[in-house]
Parts: sequence; C-alpha cells; structure tokens
Amino acid sequence: MADDIITDGMLDMFIFETEQGLENLQNICLDSKDIGEFDEDNVNEIFRIMHTIKGASAVMMYQNIATLSHKLEDVFYFIRENNPENVPHEELVDDVLEVSDFITNELEKIKEGSESDGDSTGLIEILDVFLKKIQNVTTGENVQPIQERPLQEKPHFYIAPVASEHSKFYNIFITYMKDTDMANIRAYMAINSLKGIAEDILFTPDDIIANPASSDVIHEFGFKIALQTTEGPDKIMELINSSAGIENVEINECTGEEFLAFCAEAETPAVNPDAQAAPAPAAAVNVPAANATAPVNTPASPAEKPAANATPQPAPATAQTETKPKKPAKRPPAKKGEAQSFISVNIKKMDLLMDLIGELVIAEATVLQNPDLKVPGIDLSNFQKSAAQLSKITSELQDAIMAMRMMPLKNTFQKMNRIVYDTSKKLGKDIELEVIGEDTEVDKNIIEHISDPLMHLIRNSVDHGIESNEKRAEAGKTEKGKIVLEAKNEGGQVWISVSDNGQGLNRENIIAKAKSNGLLGNRSEKDLTDKEVFNFITLPGFSTKKQVTEYSGRGVGMDVVVKNIQGVGGMLDIESIQGEGSTMTMKIPLTLAIIDGIIFSVASTNFVAPTNSVAEFIRLTNDKLIVEPDGEEYVMIRDECYPLVRLNKFYHLNGAVDNIEDGIVVVLTHEDKNLAVFADTLVGEQEIVVKPIPSYIKKVNGLSGCTQLGDGSISLIIDAGALVRA
Repeated sequence: MADDIITDGMLDMFIFETEQGLENLQNICLDSKDIGEFDEDNVNEIFRIMHTIKGASAVMMYQNIATLSHKLEDVFYFIRENNPENVPHEELVDDVLEVSDFITNELEKIKEGSESDGDSTGLIEILDVFLKKIQNVTTGENVQPIQERPLQEKPHFYIAPVASEHSKFYNIFITYMKDTDMANIRAYMAINSLKGIAEDILFTPDDIIANPASSDVIHEFGFKIALQTTEGPDKIMELINSSAGIENVEINECTGEEFLAFCAEAETPAVNPDAQAAPAPAAAVNVPAANATAPVNTPASPAEKPAANATPQPAPATAQTETKPKKPAKRPPAKKGEAQSFISVNIKKMDLLMDLIGELVIAEATVLQNPDLKVPGIDLSNFQKSAAQLSKITSELQDAIMAMRMMPLKNTFQKMNRIVYDTSKKLGKDIELEVIGEDTEVDKNIIEHISDPLMHLIRNSVDHGIESNEKRAEAGKTEKGKIVLEAKNEGGQVWISVSDNGQGLNRENIIAKAKSNGLLGNRSEKDLTDKEVFNFITLPGFSTKKQVTEYSGRGVGMDVVVKNIQGVGGMLDIESIQGEGSTMTMKIPLTLAIIDGIIFSVASTNFVAPTNSVAEFIRLTNDKLIVEPDGEEYVMIRDECYPLVRLNKFYHLNGAVDNIEDGIVVVLTHEDKNLAVFADTLVGEQEIVVKPIPSYIKKVNGLSGCTQLGDGSISLIIDAGALVRA
C-alpha cells in the first residue's frame, strides 16, 4: 500500500479502533486475574482483537505493530485450538499487557506525527519462549512454533475449499449510512472481523483498500460478501456489527451451488445488472481458517477450477487426535441486525458548538434585557410570548448540547484497574479494586482534568494506605486489601471518592512533619481539627514517607491533585480513621461551560458568584461589625463570626458604599469555611457563560473568569476558594 493512499481519515479511524481494542484487551486481562485463567470467550475475543489490530496495522504499514500482534495472535490461536492445561496465567497476562503497552506507546507517537519506530523484537522473543513452553506442556516434546502465515499473492482464479459436514454458506449484503466516511475501510473492517470464523470468504468490490473510490461504489451498490463457515448467523451479525456506520445487514443462508455461483462471478468481467450486485468482481481472501478442515488455498491450473454447478463435498474422514473439552463460557445474547445509532464527532466541533450555544445564551439575555423594552406605555404581551418560547427553545438546546458533551466515567475508572494491578504487584501487596457508579456522567473537559488527580489518589491508597500483607496479618486484618472507587451525583456536583481499608492517616506523624516544616505557626496542636491536620498532606513538598520510592516520598502527588481539582472549580475532602482506612473525595462541578450565578455590584463593577458557593445574602447593622486593631474586619451573623472582605479595597475600586448598613453582605462557602463579602447592591440571578480572563491580563487573585451580561457589560466571576485562602 502506497503512502499516498493513507489518508488522515483512515489514520484517525485506525487509532480510534485500535485504542478501543486495546482497552477491551486490558479489561479482559484484569477481570480474569483473580479467576486464574481465560475462558473460551476470553480466548476468542483476544484472538479477534489481535487479528483485527494485525490486519489494520499491516494496511497502515506499521510493521512493528503488525508483527507483534501477529505473534500474540499465534499464542491465542494455539490456546484456542489445543486447549492446553497448566497455562501460566499470570505470566500470560503480563505478556499481553506488555504488548498492549507497546502498541499504546506506538499510537502516541503516531498521534504526535512521529514515526512508529519502537523495537518489538524483545517482546516477540518473550512470546516465542512462552509459546514453546505451553506447547511442551501440552505434548511433552519440543514442538516447533506456529509458522508465520505470509500474505500470499491473490490468485487469478478461484478454487473452493473442501467443505466439512458442518459447513454453512451465506450471502451477506451490507449497506452503509450515506454520511459514513470511508465506507471502503469500514467494509474492510467487517471482512477482517469475519476472518476468524471463515473457512472461505469472498467480497465485492474487491479493491476496497487499494482504491479509495470504492467507497462511492459501496454507498451506491452496497457491499456483498460470500462466506463459508461453521458458525451461525447470530455470530456473523455480532462480528459485522462491531464496525460502525452500518445502516442495514442482510444475512441469507444459501446452498453450495449458490455460493459457487457467486464465486463464478469472479471470473466474469461483466457487471451483474441486478441493483444489489456490486460492479466489481469478487476476490478470494486467504485467511487462517479457525474452524476449517481443509488446507489453505494454493494456486492451481485452470483445469482444476470446479464447475459452477458443483456442490462442495465434505472433507474425507481423517484420524482425529482426541482433544480436551473446551472451558465452558456463557454466550452473550445474539444481537439483532439493527441500524447503528452512534456516530463519531471530532471534539473540536463539539467545543465550537458549545461556544456557539454560549453566545446564543448571551444574545438571548441581551435581547430580553434591552433597555428599549423599559420605555413606559409599550404593549409587550406578544413580545413576552415570543420571548418565553425563545427561552424555552434555547434552554432545551443548551440541555441537549450539554448532554452530548457528558461522558460516563467508565473508561477513566477502568484505567485505574490497571494502575492498581501494576502498582500492587510491584509492591508485593494483594489488593482488589471495587468500582461503583462508573456510569455517572460529567463533562468531557472535566474528565480530562480529573484523570491525573484520580491516578495519584489511587497510587496513594496502594502505596500509603494499604499495608503490606505481613503488617495486615500482624494487625489482625484477615480480609484482602481493598480500594473502592465510587462516583455519585450530589446536586450540581459529582463526588468521586477513593476509599481504602488500610492503616489510615497518622495525626501525630503529620503534625510532627508540619512542625518541622514550620507550618503550625503560633497555633497549638489541640486547636487543629482533623480536617486541618489532614489538609497538610496536600501542601507542596509535604510527605511523611521517610524513603523516596518510585511511587511516593517526594511530596508532589497530593499537591498536583489539589491544584488540578481547584482548576476545575472543585475541592478535595479528606476523612480518615487510624487503623481502619481513609476516604478522599473529589467534589467537582458537572460542567465548566454554563453555570448559574448571583450577580452583585461594587462601585461600577459587576461580580458574579456561582450559586452553589453562595450560602446566603443578608443586611447587617453597624453593631454586627467587628474591627481588629490591625484593620481586619469580621461580622457576627447569628452568633457566628465571619471574616469580612470589602471588594472595593481588595481590588482598589473607587466610589463604593462604605457604611455596612447601606450595602449587603454575601456569605460565600468553600470546603466548610465561610467568608462574608461586602457589596453595594444585589443585581439578581442569571445563567452565565464562563469565559477565561484574556491571557494578556495578569492573573488576579480571587477571580476565576469573566462573563457578558444581558446589557452587554462584563462581569467578573468570583473564585470563592481563592478568597477564602487569601
């Protein structure tokens, strides 16, 4: 395949589908680690994944990926066909994960525009050794490894393989949605999916890889496949439906004569006049026959070509080696040939759409709050009806776009399973991960920001939280080390918690470290609450670990966690009981794009505080104001003392109200701490579109962004957390 045939669209689809296959591969391995073996379905699925990756990477000319995938495919082909006993499962899982990591690293290079130049020789040698080992275990002698199956030149004539008594013949007709890009590559993926079950397979048009124009042919005439296999239509439909963009699939079982009639069309240059017949001749594909009883086709003389009315005969009976029974596995329910209802959309288009919705919300507010509407004596009844309808449609459109951007946390949570597996294995700890609420949805941008903090929290629980097996036994803990990763919706937030049944946080050790770092100041140890003590571990450079390891001891992990969470407007809550375990909860907003806010003014400047950070707003009298000798101010509200921040002094604004009785106090809350902010007037509540502060403006403490109000003015968004910490 020439370089100029590989398009950006083909590359994107290759990366997307390969990543999906690798993700499925990792999940199968990690789910089976406690069972101690792969069942029949697992073996078949891993074989299919590697077969697909091998074919796709060969087409894209990434030979190192194709060769390595082919070798792992050989391993599972042997396991599938011979069902060997005493396969070292842990070693096999490690090898599969090593292959997955190698391919993932190569995909990252490809994404960055670099060459896929990784050397897979070492991994191939490891797989070779493993393959010989399980062959020796099975037969008791040194069996040669499975030979490479080189890509053979396509024969110019067709010879039907000998059919077994269980062989079935199918005519398959696939149509693709008109908006499906690169239907030829989608068709290739369908063929590639069927190779694992095929005794023989033909398709038309036959130039789906070499000729990009075949995509138009497939859109117009459809894609036709002739398949000889021992599997039933349900399995065929399941494999075909793994390719996206399909509109309809017809699977019809046919006779051997009808199958050969299709094969005969390969020799006929004329186009079949039938509307469903493709204009290109069919092509035979040589594949490793997973269930075949006949050898792979080889070129022969034209005299050997069978007649069109010949019926494939069963293969002659041969002496069969007694094989061990297959491991039982539950079959998933058969999938129906329903039209695909999902399409892939570039995230940049989604971001653009979200930006446009934000502009629409601003434009709506500008129209509805236009000063011209406040002229006395104007009848606005019809306008109000139209405005209400506009608001309804805008709100529904916004909800629909927000729903499109919402993604389940499942993929992010599944990646944590691998981290627990790798880290606990290196540390010699026996730990399991339980996942709860993985279908909870949050904005895609939020997911991108919480992946790193979540990884740090999981590693922290494995390294710091869970004791070694020996220490757990000494403490009388008989149960296995366990980490629970849970997500749930709480109002307008998502709470993601990482809990463990380990040793918990040691208050005395943390206080001792804080003392040595000079963090206590003049405060007494007894004055510190548990939350305040536990929050010391989130400070830069703070670590109670005496020895630096690969995973901890540098004091940077929890610092990164807090900064990333605060970057998306969230907070980290830490709870711990010494000897029983810890729970660390990330409380993050559902989305960063559009939020509800309370608007208030100071001098001529408008400020917005997110509604979920506003506890209350209240008018106070002078006797509730306390002024310290150093100038710090506090207010008493229902016998509770709150620090007071005057935004006009904080941001040097002139012309603001000075007397506390003439203004209003807005009480903000953040991480169980309260702060009173003094403002001139309360403007109201409004849905606001969050915009970043322009990069040419220096970062201002206490502000997280800005927004445009309905009257066209700019309002600054208050960062309650930053003001509390100021």
